[in-house]
Amino acid sequence: MKKHRFHPETESVRGASNLDKRNAPLAQPIYQTSTFQVTDSDQQLHATSTDMFYTRYGNPTHTAVESAIAELEGADAAQLFASGMNAITTSILATVKAGDHIVAQNDIYGGVTKFLSVWLPKFGVETTFVDTTNYSEHAGAIRPNTKLLYLESPTNPTLKVVDLHRAVAIAREHGLITMIDSTFATPINQRPTEFGVDVVLHSGTKYFGGHTDLICGVAAGRRDLIDQIHATRTTLGGVMDPHAAFMLLRGIKTLALRVERQNESALRIAEFLSEHSKVRSVNYPFLKNHPQRAIAVEQLRGGGGVLSFEVEGSGEDAKRFSEALHLFTLAPSLGGAESLVSIPVLTSHAMISAEHRRKMGVTEQLVRLSVGIENADDLIADLEHALAVVTGNREQVSVG
Repeated sequence: MKKHRFHPETESVRGASNLDKRNAPLAQPIYQTSTFQVTDSDQQLHATSTDMFYTRYGNPTHTAVESAIAELEGADAAQLFASGMNAITTSILATVKAGDHIVAQNDIYGGVTKFLSVWLPKFGVETTFVDTTNYSEHAGAIRPNTKLLYLESPTNPTLKVVDLHRAVAIAREHGLITMIDSTFATPINQRPTEFGVDVVLHSGTKYFGGHTDLICGVAAGRRDLIDQIHATRTTLGGVMDPHAAFMLLRGIKTLALRVERQNESALRIAEFLSEHSKVRSVNYPFLKNHPQRAIAVEQLRGGGGVLSFEVEGSGEDAKRFSEALHLFTLAPSLGGAESLVSIPVLTSHAMISAEHRRKMGVTEQLVRLSVGIENADDLIADLEHALAVVTGNREQVSVG
């Protein structure tokens, strides 16, 4: 873990920028170029390992953003990718080989579940999925050829919280690399490097970008592992466009402000829903009845902007509820300034088996909310209206 210079709010704005007084642009310039010229062949050889050779290898705009993210995470280094899934798949491929074994939580994003269970076996890599919060099961699944422990916390979409101290201790005891998808938390709420996690992954599309207008992935962590991941990224080619990287850096400047507002509003909404007669259950880390609340309060600075809940009724009722909302837009993704609603069985977890979804507790009645920065009272009123519409429809059906 690298020592922080400032608080997260300051690091979001200043990143790893040079604070010396000098004549320089305040905004990071965009190096909108695919390649860089050199003066001679000798310089060409030296340029290969720099960010001014070819943009698939690196780019000064990328470097500025990667340095800012590494500063926020307290990591040695960071890398940008074309998408969150590209960051995850490239990072995993960089650290395993044929014959290796991975231990992963049951509760992870559906696309990663599919990659681990369907794609990696084609390359001779096997994954054992374990109960997310059963750490004896984590330890018991480790084999002599296990290379990686893959984590996600808080989890998508059931908002379980992993005890990072325990998970990292198990990994270190067995010499495993630890990776965590920390998208829901952001470095404002959680810095996994402080717990000893080796590589921190994000879908930068979400909170880092913050405005639902770019696609991005991030890996941050130990220098030696990030170097391995960079070499793999260079080969696989999943690099981010420099202009999108500029937009990402602009989004990061307001990250702390947005997350603070989303923390507050999501907790209020979770408390409202937990007391509503038409809601079966609510998943949010800072709710008093959350099974890992003690760990959440210890590890997280806030509960985040995502929550999920089950409506009373059927999957059709969940659909009707989501379609009756106005301020919560029916769309996949999360983390933007605007509030979104989705049904995980139809979106984020549609690509995995019903049996795996059942183990995760992802039901047809489960609704996921991404809380934006709108007024919380307005959002609660919208939810109240949609729940009333569903109840009214159900009563009409039963009477008819």
